[in-house]
Amino acid sequence: MKIAIVTGASSGLGKEFVKILDRKECLNEIWVIARRENRLQELQIGCSTPLRILPLDLTEKESIRKVISLLKKENPEVEFLVNAAGMGKIGSYRELSLEDCETMIDLNCRAAVSMTQGVLPFMKKGSHILEICSTAAFQPFPYLNVYAASKAFLYRYSRALRVELFSRRISVTAICPYWVKDTEFIDTAKKTQNSSYIHSFPLASKEKTVVKWAFQDAKLGFAVSTPGPVCFLHRITAKFIPHELMMGMWSLIRRI
Repeated sequence: MKIAIVTGASSGLGKEFVKILDRKECLNEIWVIARRENRLQELQIGCSTPLRILPLDLTEKESIRKVISLLKKENPEVEFLVNAAGMGKIGSYRELSLEDCETMIDLNCRAAVSMTQGVLPFMKKGSHILEICSTAAFQPFPYLNVYAASKAFLYRYSRALRVELFSRRISVTAICPYWVKDTEFIDTAKKTQNSSYIHSFPLASKEKTVVKWAFQDAKLGFAVSTPGPVCFLHRITAKFIPHELMMGMWSLIRRI
């Protein structure tokens, strides 16, 4: 049985990845993971590929154990793993709650690594891992400090894991989009005591464009996908400009 596994599948980029996998790949099942079971059930309506609905909260370690147990029981061949579950919060250290900080680290870092480690034994030559990072991974971001740091962790993990998996011919792609305006991410990120540190989100992308671009990059085996002109430019400039200057530029841009 050939399957794909998508976390964060109830909305945003995760949901779009389920749709593109359904259209473009010949799979026996897509295992979809998210907390909101009703959203996952609604997703089946537009998909011809059967969905295995797994309503799990990946901030809980036991949820990962349940997925691994199911993999051992079913023993499928996982052709795609898309780690799209993640969250971010806008605000200074004074306004971010300890719970929000812990959730960002648990979901963006620990859960992504645990899922990857748990799924790898069931992947074969030609399989693909897509780790949904962010353009925030390329530099420190004041007032997005924990989120940016968590995505930098996932980015570095993805780049190193890719090299380790060369011999198995399993590709790992770090997907690093800019702001995506038609997902729930921005609205969720602004739900803090003070989100006014970032006034607007100019030149934000659309989720369908991001996913189409990122999926093609992953199929081509790219190490990094910057699915849009802004994130591509950011990736290049961050290689040459010191982080202190990049943060100064960010201080101006976030006030636009």
